[in-house]
Amino acid sequence: MQTTKTINLKSRPVGKPTLSDFEFTTSEVLKLKDGEVLLSTRYVSVDPYLRGRMSDAPSYIEPFQVGKPMASGIIAEVIESKHNDFKAGDFVSGMMPWKETQVLKTDGLIKVDPDKAPLSAYLGILGMTGLTAYFGLTDIGKPKKGETLLISGAAGAVGSVVGQIGKILGLRVVGIAGSDEKIEMLTSDFGFDAGINYNTTDNMVKAIGQACPDGVDVYFDNVGGEISDAVLFNINKFSRTINCGAIAVYNNTEAPKGISPQPFLVKNSASMQGFIIFDYVERHPEGIKQLAEWLQQDKLKYTETIREGFDNIPQAFMDLFEGKNKGKMVVKV
Repeated sequence: MQTTKTINLKSRPVGKPTLSDFEFTTSEVLKLKDGEVLLSTRYVSVDPYLRGRMSDAPSYIEPFQVGKPMASGIIAEVIESKHNDFKAGDFVSGMMPWKETQVLKTDGLIKVDPDKAPLSAYLGILGMTGLTAYFGLTDIGKPKKGETLLISGAAGAVGSVVGQIGKILGLRVVGIAGSDEKIEMLTSDFGFDAGINYNTTDNMVKAIGQACPDGVDVYFDNVGGEISDAVLFNINKFSRTINCGAIAVYNNTEAPKGISPQPFLVKNSASMQGFIIFDYVERHPEGIKQLAEWLQQDKLKYTETIREGFDNIPQAFMDLFEGKNKGKMVVKV
């Protein structure tokens, strides 16, 4: 009998998740049926949005159930197959439970080619991360050459790609991150024009004004909270704000208090729109094609923080909220 480890949601977090909110169990691997594949997990994506799924509040995606497995984007190897389109040795990407080994139907599984890009890239630059950056910036941000793009959470997986796409499209790009090391990475490695370390800045309104002397035309918001409040004082006429994430408030136990954006939006005839990548499912092939082209042309770079070991998945996830990642956080199993 073959067994596998599983990571379940043990309890719903209050504030920041802790290791006690997760539970490791061992169970039998089911026997393979026609149309199914036996998969061995190779890489696991951990992402801030998973925090929302650990709560039972209504959201755009079903919450995790207590006592049931956590799940996220995973790259797995096909060990055995009873489906004509998949064979042993294939690698696939998809949303899967946090299990070392599992039997699944093939619905939602996409083959990935390790010869075209490293396997982990299909969880990042060529996966949900890259697609989020691409569609958020181009479809909602509607950038025009010569405009100023400001990005919060700029050293993260999505933010670092947004900035590079901005440079490809001819924008002036400014990133906000939490350390001098991250700012150096943004400007040296990813071609950002300037950066702001929010941890050493007393006045974010002033700092944004100095880094964006012509104002902010497009704001890609990954964090929410006080940083995004400060951006409102610097937006231009007809500016566009893309609400991608709000990691600064995900762990709040009380309703966040902040500046009302309506007066700023009205005064500047500005727009603010939230989105999720699942809004663009039908256009994913278009996005992947463009991202792969830029990657092959060396116009896009990406960075990863890779932790090792199935047992370290919960800690890697929690480290996201401490800013311990550069770029995409992935766990190699």
